[in-house]
Order: sequence, then structure tokens, then C-alpha cells
Amino acid sequence: MTPPHPVLAEVTARLVERSTVGRAEYVARIRAAGQAGPARGQLACANLAHGFAAAEPTEKQALRGRTKPNVAIVSSYNDMLSAHQPYRDYPELLKKSVIKAGGIAQFAGGVPAMCDGITQGRDGMQLSLFSRDVIAMSTAIALSHDMFDGALMLGVCDKITPGLLIGALSFGHLPTVFVPAGPMASGLPNSEKARIRQLYAEGKVGREELLEAEAASYHSAGTCTFYGTANSNQLLMEVLGLHLPGSSFVNPSTPLREALTRAAGRRVVELTAQGAPDGQSLTPIGEIVDEKAIVNACVALLASGGSTNHTMHLVAIARAAGITLTWDDLSDLSAVVPLLSRMYPNGEADVNHFHAAGGIAFLTRTLLDAGLLHDDVRTVAGHGLWRYTQEPVLRGDDLTWEDGPTASLDHAVLRPASDPFSVDGGLRMLTGPLGRAVIKTSAVKPEHRLVTAAAVVFDDQHDFLEAFAAGSLDGRDFVAVIRYQGPAANGMPELHKLTPALGVLQDRGQRVAIVTDGRMSGASGKVPAAIHVTPEAALGGPLSRIQDGDVVTVDADAGRLDLHVDHHDFVARPITGRSPQGREWAGTGRELFAAFRATVGPADAGASVFPGVAAPRQEVPLVQPA
Repeated sequence: MTPPHPVLAEVTARLVERSTVGRAEYVARIRAAGQAGPARGQLACANLAHGFAAAEPTEKQALRGRTKPNVAIVSSYNDMLSAHQPYRDYPELLKKSVIKAGGIAQFAGGVPAMCDGITQGRDGMQLSLFSRDVIAMSTAIALSHDMFDGALMLGVCDKITPGLLIGALSFGHLPTVFVPAGPMASGLPNSEKARIRQLYAEGKVGREELLEAEAASYHSAGTCTFYGTANSNQLLMEVLGLHLPGSSFVNPSTPLREALTRAAGRRVVELTAQGAPDGQSLTPIGEIVDEKAIVNACVALLASGGSTNHTMHLVAIARAAGITLTWDDLSDLSAVVPLLSRMYPNGEADVNHFHAAGGIAFLTRTLLDAGLLHDDVRTVAGHGLWRYTQEPVLRGDDLTWEDGPTASLDHAVLRPASDPFSVDGGLRMLTGPLGRAVIKTSAVKPEHRLVTAAAVVFDDQHDFLEAFAAGSLDGRDFVAVIRYQGPAANGMPELHKLTPALGVLQDRGQRVAIVTDGRMSGASGKVPAAIHVTPEAALGGPLSRIQDGDVVTVDADAGRLDLHVDHHDFVARPITGRSPQGREWAGTGRELFAAFRATVGPADAGASVFPGVAAPRQEVPLVQPA
């Protein structure tokens, strides 16, 4: 096995050192919970009777005893969202599989699942990021009855999978398998969809043409096929060792998909204390998600050009396991991890093409060969990440795992580490007088990665779109500063509605970029976008003092976010603009999240509301120019 790359080893070592206290406390807590034995065996008779009152007679008998593991099923099913609609029939399928494997299963609870694709540009988007922590709490409530010896988590999209994982880690003593549902079949090519969106933004096609294009792209059950946060989630869950190998990108309603779902039910039983009486296979989720696994997830995100949202989600997930991951860790890894895939918005292909080209199995193999992943990790498939170089194969009714491809089947989509699309990763960190930010470079052409221009400042994305529609942004270079969009301001909505307009201006030859304390989603595209700016404007960050005409530099290659204004003059300026407040928070459920806005931590600490997960808020001094 190839020894670890020096930077991989160095980042892992400092992550272990930095997390010594937090990780030790976490592991001690979950091991103490695990040693208590089957939780339902310690319930009072009235408590236990409540726990199996609705079960069938045979199930009641099993739940009265302690010899059969009881598996919790937690699902994000709803039939409005394409990615979650396939989960409708999973609980019964999984129950039968668990029973056949010698266990028992109960549907423990559901979690909310919202779609950023539906709420883009709407008030509901201001609940999106906070929904992750609501899902984590909902997961904890589902598992709180002390009836369970293992768990199956059913979730796919943007905030749902990270929320399920954070919640599952709060019950880290339980063996837990994540069960994907798979992407929809390929529809209208993503490049054509993007072209129609830009034509609509220019007023050259109407709503009917736009709707036809969108409907041809998002056309059936399953995850959207572009490589945004949802599919980044699935890839990361697999590299974390929480999916069965090769299960992430198998389409719904196929024999292989059903076989993999049944296999997940069998496997979780084998991972429990009752299913592994010798103790060798007992695999609590909190023991899987350790420092090496977190570093592996970071590498996979960078190598695949994944979603910028995971610069927050991975930090929050790590903290839930007692591990302190920072943007500096991601930045240092990004400098040595090559970009190995091109999926829309980073290329023409979608996740189905990526899967056919060799997918996660080949990506894992080539990164292991390059010393850029830790093989010495625990997974739900057993010890060693090498297991994820295998692919599931259905031969008749038998599901087996066989060696995956040793070479990419399409070098336009997926490449080996020895011949990458780029020698460094698809995400970079920016620093400078305006704070710290994240930029996704994998979709931005080299000639667009450096923009120096006058700022055009907006406190709301709709004001920017009105300025675009009025033509006031035409014919000039600019950096659009969209501020008061951070977690404490309005929940940090995605600003993806800005992408078509900015793309139009860039295509006309204008040099444009965006700087924001908001998000631009996993579909961040061809326009350079310095996002997640921290500290945010609502907490007095530098963006609150910027003015129209200030010259700003966004330099993705040098990792700089510069402001060409005298520092002392800038610091002396009053704060301008304002966060939404008062009656602006009424309606669409936003008033219910006031406590979240008041306590949420900064983006670089995971934008979480949980004590011990979120870093405390603090006033950050304005950074001196380099």
C-alpha cells in the first residue's frame, strides 16, 4: 500500500492533536453508552410495553427479549421531492431484510426534507441551512426512545444527509448504515439547461420554453443528476464508509438498487452487538467517523470538485464527532489533491456518466494509489477503504462485490491522479481585508479567476436582479457584493438565482465576480464567487463597511480577497446597510427560527446552532491588508 502523502499525514496529525480533548470525551461517551447493552432491556415494563404496543405478535415477542437487535429506520421520505420519493417503499423492504438476517426493525421517525431547487430566490430558502440542524434534532428524537441496537438512515439531499449524520453521531454507539436512493436517469444535458436559463435571463426566451427545459432536466424520481450538494453528499458518505460500496449512484427502481437496499438491512444487523457475538464486527458509527475518515472525506470533496456547502457541513459533522476541522485543513489539502472529475457544473457530464466511467470505485483506487486517502479506517463494509474500490454486481439473485475498474473508461469525465484535470483541488480558501471566504474553482476558467474591479454593493439579491434587468450593470467590470446574507442575518440562503445574470454579463466580455457572506450552492458555476465570507456583515464584518466604487480583487489562484482602500480610512467608516429585521421576518415560518439566527455560529465553524458543535461568536478585528 502506498504510504500517505506528506501533506495528508501532516494535516491528519494536527487534526488529531487539535482534537485530542474533544475526541476523547466523545469516544468515552459513546463507549459508555454502548457498554450499557441493549437499551430496551433496561426500560421499565410500562416503558417497554409502550415501545412495542403497535407491533405484530411475533415482533412483540422479539422486542420483549434481548437476543435480537432492534434496528431504527429514520427516513426523509416525502413524495413531492424527486430524490426522496423512492424511499416510500424502503421501510417495509428493510424490515423484511432485517428480520431475515435475524433482527427486528421499527420505523423510528421521519425528518423534514426541503429542496433548495424549489426555494431558490424565495423566502423559504432562509430556512434551508437551519433545516440541517432541525434534521439532526429530529434524528436524535427518533433515536431517543432507547429501543434500538442499530440504525438505518434514509436521506439524500443538501441538508438532509449532513443533518442525519450529525444526529446519528449523537447516538454514536449505534451501528448505522446510510441507505441511498440513487440519481434519476439522465435527461436534458445540463449545458443545454444552463443555456436556456441564460437566454431567459436575457429575455430571449419565455417562461414556457424555460419550464420545458427544466422539466426535461428534472424529469423523474431520483436525485438531480448534476454534481451539486446532494450528489456530493452521496459520494462523501461512501468515502466515509457509511454506504455499502458502490451504492451511491445506482438508479432507483432497478434490480440492483433493490438488492443494495436489502443488503443494507442485512449488514446493519451484522454490525450490532447481537449480530456480532464475537465482538469483531461490532461497528458503532462514532468509531467509523474519526480523524482519518474526516480527512478522507475532505480529499474526496476536493478531488471530485464537490459542493462548497461541505466547507460548512464537514466542519459541523466533524465537530459532532469531537473533531475540530478548519478551513486551513481544507486549504492545505486542496493544494496537493488533484481535480480528477468533471461533472456539471464543472463539465458536461452528469453523475450517471461519472458512475459509468468508473465512479467512486476508480476515484477511491487512484487516490489510494497516490497516497491521498487513508486505507486504515473502519467502514460498514469492514476494515479498509480498499473495499470501496469494489463494485456491486447482481448475478441472478445473488449480490456480490467484485473489483472495480483499474482505469477510467472516459478520460473526459474521470481521470487518474497521475493525469488530473488540475494539479490542485476544486475548492480554495481566500483571505484578505474582507475576511475569509471559499471559492469553487473547478468550473471557473483560468482566465476568469482573477478579477479586480469596482464594487457594486447590494443588501438583497433581488436588488441585484433588478439592477441587471434595468441594464445598469451593462458595459462595465464590477465585483457584486451581496451582503447581509450570512447565517446570523437571514439564515444564509443560496444565491444561485444570480448565476444566469452574472453568466450573461461575463459572456458579453465583462469581467465580473461576486463576493458574499451568503451561499451559491453546490451548483456554483463559471463566474468566480467568493462565498461564505466570514465574519459576516450582520456581525460587523468588513462587508458592512464596503461602499460602491471600492476596488476589490478576487484572486482564486493566489487565494486572496483584497480591498484596495486605506485600512485606517476603512476602519473609521460607519457600518452601512442593514440586515432584515422586524416584520421582514414574519411569514413562511421564518419567525420560528429567531433563536437560530441569534445563536448560530460562523460559517467557518460549520454554521451550527449546537453548543459544542458551533464555535462561539466573537468580534473579529479587521484584517490588515497584505
